[in-house]
Amino acid sequence: MHDDRGLVEARLRRVLGERIRPAVYPESVPLEVAVWHAPGEPVPVAEGLAAEPEPIEVGTRWGAPWGTSWFRVTGTVPEAWAGRTVEALLDLGFDENMPGFQCEGLVLRPDGTPVKGLNPRNQWVRVGAPALGGEEVRLHIEAASNPVIPGFLPTPLGDRETAGDEPQYTLTRMDLAVFDENVWQLVIDLEVLGELMAELPADSQRRWEIRRAVEGALDAVDLQDVNGTAERARARLTEVLAAPAAASAHRISAVGHAHIDSAWLWPLRETVRKVARTASNMTALLEDEPEFVFAMSQAQQWAWLKERRPEVWARVKKAVADGRFVPAGGMWVESDTNMPGSEAMARQFVHGKRFFLDEFGIENDEAWLPDTFGFAAGLPQIIRAAGSTRLLTQKISWSRTNAFPHHTFWWEGIDGTRIFTHFPPVDTYNCSMTGGEIAHAARTFKDKGAARHSLAPTGWGDGGGGTTREMVAKAARLRDLEGSARVLWETPRAFFDRAEAEYPQAPVWVGELYLELHRATLTSQAGTKQGNRRSEHLLREAELWAATAAVRTGFAYPYEELDRIWKTVLLHQFHDILPGSSIAWVHREARATYERIAGELNRIVESAQRALAGEGATPLVFNAAPHARAGVPAGGAATPATPATGGRTELRPRADGGHVLDNGLLRIGIDDRGLVVSVYDIEAGREAIAPGRAANLLQLHPDLPNMWDAWDVDEFYRNTVTDLTDAESVTAGEDGASVRVVRAFGDSRVTQVLSLPAGERRLVLDTEVDWYETEKFLKLAFPLDVHAERYASETQFGHFYRPTHTNTSWDAAKFEACNHRFVHVAEPGWGVAVVNDSTYGHDVTRTVRTDGDRGTTTTVRMSLLRAPRFPDPETDQGAHRFRHALVPGADIGDAVREGWRINVPERRLTGGGEVAPLVTVDEDALVVTAVKLADDGSGDVVVRFHEAHGGRARATLTAGFEVADVTVTDLLERALPEADGPERDGGRIAVRLRPFELMTLRLRRA
Repeated sequence: MHDDRGLVEARLRRVLGERIRPAVYPESVPLEVAVWHAPGEPVPVAEGLAAEPEPIEVGTRWGAPWGTSWFRVTGTVPEAWAGRTVEALLDLGFDENMPGFQCEGLVLRPDGTPVKGLNPRNQWVRVGAPALGGEEVRLHIEAASNPVIPGFLPTPLGDRETAGDEPQYTLTRMDLAVFDENVWQLVIDLEVLGELMAELPADSQRRWEIRRAVEGALDAVDLQDVNGTAERARARLTEVLAAPAAASAHRISAVGHAHIDSAWLWPLRETVRKVARTASNMTALLEDEPEFVFAMSQAQQWAWLKERRPEVWARVKKAVADGRFVPAGGMWVESDTNMPGSEAMARQFVHGKRFFLDEFGIENDEAWLPDTFGFAAGLPQIIRAAGSTRLLTQKISWSRTNAFPHHTFWWEGIDGTRIFTHFPPVDTYNCSMTGGEIAHAARTFKDKGAARHSLAPTGWGDGGGGTTREMVAKAARLRDLEGSARVLWETPRAFFDRAEAEYPQAPVWVGELYLELHRATLTSQAGTKQGNRRSEHLLREAELWAATAAVRTGFAYPYEELDRIWKTVLLHQFHDILPGSSIAWVHREARATYERIAGELNRIVESAQRALAGEGATPLVFNAAPHARAGVPAGGAATPATPATGGRTELRPRADGGHVLDNGLLRIGIDDRGLVVSVYDIEAGREAIAPGRAANLLQLHPDLPNMWDAWDVDEFYRNTVTDLTDAESVTAGEDGASVRVVRAFGDSRVTQVLSLPAGERRLVLDTEVDWYETEKFLKLAFPLDVHAERYASETQFGHFYRPTHTNTSWDAAKFEACNHRFVHVAEPGWGVAVVNDSTYGHDVTRTVRTDGDRGTTTTVRMSLLRAPRFPDPETDQGAHRFRHALVPGADIGDAVREGWRINVPERRLTGGGEVAPLVTVDEDALVVTAVKLADDGSGDVVVRFHEAHGGRARATLTAGFEVADVTVTDLLERALPEADGPERDGGRIAVRLRPFELMTLRLRRA
């Protein structure tokens, strides 16, 4: 037989595209259209429906950037169409090659009832099946003219304040049309078989059988009467579509899905509407397709429906009750997991899971994070502590250097907790059920032989409207089809149950799940990151002082206010907000939100402290940090202020120019360039700075990645560097214990104050940058005389070690990594910590000196600022303030303590006398991250703490109030059934913790 593959396959493409697909709608009549353009921001549904529209013709431009237009479409079903299926085709000007990221619409009936969303590949609305001849049609469309943000090009469209008012779209089609079910089914048949055929080996029997069947179907189609011959053509495909899959075929659990970024190339307010449109689509599809299952994550998005779109919420609640619209993930949003602090990461699960429990009585067992940019090593313990045991993500498949070796595995965190984890081998969270996607999943699945199940999140996200009826129809044909993986609609829980049952001895991956991409998200949009860090610590303070005041004085604990603020902070930890990868509008609003939050939280703190301090004129020092400070006990205490007793700091000229700071513990040499050329640990007799090198060195790199401007920094950025060594001035500070340095470079200016507090082993660097560079990367370098093959950086509830070398491609790929409050490098017996108040990105490298002592220089560099131009062309422009401290002679405990010190400054107030802490711990390795009243309003005190040094710890926790009972709980403050109550003697509670173990205790007050 001659090889006519190319001939048949080319024929299929042309006939399907030019003849059969157009015949799905063989007859149409135009609808009458009128429009009202809402001024300013979106209006309530009732207002949009009541507005008086003006006529508009198809072909007219409409929609200013970020505007809302209310279309009214009316018409009459022709009498000749009686008994046939009729649909409205409503094309707002879509680009079908881009499933989301453009204009969208929500179709409503005249009474405001939602019908479904309108999206680029979902433009139809069913009018009648069968239709009534003469039936009047009247629909309303709330249409959003969200602009297309051009990829990787600077654009003013990312903020309403700069976007202008030029219409963005052309009204393309507004028709009533006859829908031919037979032709539509033929399209699906041919698409499924054509896509499958393309994935099979060229010489396989199955591929030739499909080709011949397709050829027969095409022969059966009369191209001048497609509608009249579609059924005949389908009959030619019956046998080939009925052939069952092989017994060994890969199994795919399809989960209806629409990954909707809570903000990204659109503002938060638009996400509310994106969710409403998608939820309307999915509830409508569930009614039509009995086997379909849809999962939606992010409790915040569910809450938006409940609060702002009650007409959609009612339909969603019914679908949830039917068990087919499934809450997923158990988190408030799909957050970043690298940068959120310990408590914030815990509260993502607390608020997410509690919402689904309160609304539906449903508890999620899986964390659902398909698009998050890497996963911190502390996360498994948090997931488990929230009562979940599983994780799904797809993003690690985006890594550019190393291919991850597993798709299904156990992930082990820093404390030893393991979570059953799955990476869908379909390698997308927008699966559309194409033959290429299904074949790719089966072909690339890395756990063949031991397992055969994987998951496919199926549907268009980010304004694409979710799963389509075409995807459902394709999945039905792929349920049991020879040559293909088997596809079945299932919930995430059902998939995980199957996968874990078949593969209990899955391999183990230990440590972080590092994404070898999007490393610059640890630095972009410094203002957003600073707002997050500040808010996290202010929330901890507010809870601590409010709980202490409530127990001690009857202060009204602000449950509702704290709940609202926590949810706002958690929302802004979404994986395109905190990472700095959203449009200008998002970050402008975020900065304003953080400023408002800071004011609210400071008022709570001040009110609670005032209640605790009482009347009086005694100056008091309040310490909220988990470590004692300057004589003030840890964890929410206040004592009368006393004069400093730790000696004084001497400032004197340096022999070679510059200045020397000396407090008897450290001697700091600052040269006439304002660079730190010596940090001498007097007690240890040890120099911290590498010979011939200088710290406090600002370094400027060009920074134009190959793609993903705000997201990426590519390794070649290191090839070119400018050391900013020229100083305009280096002068002694007026306080006699600091040095002020001023530099200018490019269009920017830096002012630094280097200070050495009396009695303390830390050099504090306050840096103010007026930043007006473009596509540059600013680093702050500390070259240290330390021989270290690894270093520690803080993560949630502990720290994580990374290598300083590049022995393997896995090591080399981590050229930019995340820290929380500290980075620590050490030799046995002596180390150095670099602590910060708001930066996350860093790099650590090592070199061996080729002259002199041939020792090792380990350089720690903190990432300060970037200046990408997409998606925000003004990223980070303006004034920024950072605080870092260099702590020589530090062990890991010192790093932990100093990290807290720089982030939680003491507060001063006058009052009647000292305030005892509500809870104390007698072991420095146990760090208390939360003291609060229980969320249920019972008045119980909840204390969360963890072992922070990486060893085992025994300690006594002492309550400063009478305790009736103590319970070990999960993060949601529910008793752990498997946990024995800790030993207790009154208010003294004995605890034992493994390395990095976190524990939550609930103390019932007597």
